[in-house]
Amino acid sequence: MLEYQNLFTRVQVRHAPDPGLPVRMGLTGARYGKGFFLSLAGRIGDAQVGPIYLGWAGILSLITGFIAFEIIGLNMWASVDWDPVQFIRMLPWLALEPPSPAYGLSLPPLNEGGWYLMAGFFLTVSILLWWVRTYLRARALGMGTHLPWAFASAIFLYLSFFFQPLLVGSWSEMVPFGIFPHLDWTSAFSIRYGNLYYNPFHALSIVFLYGSAVLFAMHGATILAVARMGGEREIEQITDRGTAAERSMLFWRWTMGFNATMESIHRWAWWFAVLTTFTGGIGILLTGTVVDNWYLWGQKHGLVASYPAQNTLTPEQQELLRGRYQGSTPDSFPSYLAPTAAAAPIMDSMMTDSAAVDSTAVDSTAVDSTAAAASTATDSTTSTPGMTP
Repeated sequence: MLEYQNLFTRVQVRHAPDPGLPVRMGLTGARYGKGFFLSLAGRIGDAQVGPIYLGWAGILSLITGFIAFEIIGLNMWASVDWDPVQFIRMLPWLALEPPSPAYGLSLPPLNEGGWYLMAGFFLTVSILLWWVRTYLRARALGMGTHLPWAFASAIFLYLSFFFQPLLVGSWSEMVPFGIFPHLDWTSAFSIRYGNLYYNPFHALSIVFLYGSAVLFAMHGATILAVARMGGEREIEQITDRGTAAERSMLFWRWTMGFNATMESIHRWAWWFAVLTTFTGGIGILLTGTVVDNWYLWGQKHGLVASYPAQNTLTPEQQELLRGRYQGSTPDSFPSYLAPTAAAAPIMDSMMTDSAAVDSTAVDSTAVDSTAAAASTATDSTTSTPGMTP
């Protein structure tokens, strides 16, 4: 290697754009564009941009994705009375909300959740068609299908937010379309089911997420560290002694006693990334269906310690604070089950205790106000010598 070229010193060679392998011509089989070069793209990757191949799956995916985007955007714009200034100003807070719990799994009117279901349908179709496109392109190029199946794991997490409402019997459980509203939904969903942090599959998902970041950083840093010796040409150097590949493997063997190979590190990274979304999807599907309160589940299985006993509840009272559905369609949201006639005395006792606490607070306030009034009266009746009123 006569010279050392990295991301900052790379020489960009200009030539005729490479169209790639020949493909079947036609409406859905042609490539679009002839390709061009972009200097900025060459600083972070390959300088050639295009041509792009869509195929029938890619075209349909873009069409259905555009329909979903328009439904969401127009509903958000309508919520601010078609004011463009308010639309831009309030965009992070605008949302297209799912149907209310009153509709269960039935089809609601358009303005009461129907637009949401329609947008969700077209968005899901768009994502699935894009997966078909990635799979077909991988097979057509003679590649393995690792990338489509990794994408499928992310789609599984996305679909779990659709199947979980089906399992509990209410569209209202679905995620709203919006920036801040979907973040608020995440917090409310976790609180409603006893804190997702105690969900073991959520914990596994976080482990694989952080593990993916660590593996990506370790691999990227290692290759950059030996780039001056051609470390980016990984496969070519596996069997050669004294090369960048051997030096990088020796570094990890000498520092932590074990090293991955130039091939196995990519399998590690692939599995960690795939399991991040796969375990997360399992955790979502179990929430509200198998386990309705993850904190109580964690207590039962020794995962989490109990809080100090302050408000002691009877087993009957605890049962009233459990999940909302219990196999039937809900009629309120969010709340616990409506108390039955048998549970009315229990609820009355809970309300009585709450009223007693409130009355104690009122009495305390009355005492404070009485003391303050007496102090004011004493000050007003005390006169200073030598001063006239």
